[in-house]
Amino acid sequence: MQEFRTAVASPVGLHARPASLFSRSAKESGCTVRLAKVSDGQLSEFVDGASILRVMTLGVKCGDEIVVQVEGENEIQAAQTLRTLAESTDH
Repeated sequence: MQEFRTAVASPVGLHARPASLFSRSAKESGCTVRLAKVSDGQLSEFVDGASILRVMTLGVKCGDEIVVQVEGENEIQAAQTLRTLAESTDH
């Protein structure tokens, strides 16, 4: 399993388009992807990263930290792709 923690750079956080890109990439990876928001040093409940609705329910805003867990056959590549999406400001 790959796990990383990063800050979301998109000006709108993980809402609408960025959440769609993240969840689509998670689904296409074929891996199990779980995502949690960090608030006051505490993790929220992990949600299915392949579900746009679940990702959006976390209410992740620009600058919020998230923890992403990726498990599956190509987990290293999938984790790198998801990190790049989370850290991108191009959405």
